[in-house]
Amino acid sequence: MRFRRDASLDASQVSDRRRVGAAPLAIGGTGIIGLLIVLALNVLGGGDGSSLGGSPLQLGTGSEEVSLAEECRTGSDAEQRQDCGIVAIVNSVQEYWPDQVRGYQEADTVLFSGAVSTGCGRASAAVGPFFCPADATVYLDLSFFEELQRRFGARGGPFAEAYVIAHEYGHHVQHLVGADEQVGNDRAGPESGSVRLELQADCYAGVWAAHAEQTRLIEDLTDDDIAIGLDAASVIGDDAIQAGSGGGVDPDTWTHGSSEQRQRWFSQGYDTGSPGACDTFGAAAL
Repeated sequence: MRFRRDASLDASQVSDRRRVGAAPLAIGGTGIIGLLIVLALNVLGGGDGSSLGGSPLQLGTGSEEVSLAEECRTGSDAEQRQDCGIVAIVNSVQEYWPDQVRGYQEADTVLFSGAVSTGCGRASAAVGPFFCPADATVYLDLSFFEELQRRFGARGGPFAEAYVIAHEYGHHVQHLVGADEQVGNDRAGPESGSVRLELQADCYAGVWAAHAEQTRLIEDLTDDDIAIGLDAASVIGDDAIQAGSGGGVDPDTWTHGSSEQRQRWFSQGYDTGSPGACDTFGAAAL
């Protein structure tokens, strides 16, 4: 995936709250075992904050924040810096959805390191990337992408990052149109409302990818990029995470879908390019 080098970036869509030495908050444990447990419940999730217990934790004022606006100005910067690449991806995703969702409202992305205060409560990096509907914000610790490669064996790269971000903005779209209300208490199992919500977000990520080159930011999206996205979807399937943790695979506990399901629904969105093809809640089988 290449960015258009002369494209202007809108850094106002991404807030940088990274801190040197921020102390992580233990949610479900620490280290890779804790990460695996929490990932099985939350990674690439659209939760309502129920998993982010506790009160908000203030991590400082704006005077301490790094200014992305000064560093991330063009697509050329996005080619050279990971955080600027995140800005470009967010810009591209949010350029696509307003034409598809009447009354679309932009959502912020917050970059953090270690721990962060959110409208859904306090969260540590162990939670993985997530969308908080209470403040309509995507939260992302960039170390997640290192874990995705080092611990889970994903190929990684810019489009793996793009898949994750587009998935989270899929949850924002679901919240805007009320699709997340269909989950109710049906939160576990291979055909559960939670899995249907996550697979629809995967499908929406594929839809964006199908139109990415039509936005101002993305110049070239190759078959290999799509393969990288499918690879990322595979390694974070519920079955893959459970198998990798050394335990048995138990579909009754799934909240996000199997590797095969996640790949198939991303492909559904990419191949059709239509949000209407992502009706996981109306699908008889997933």
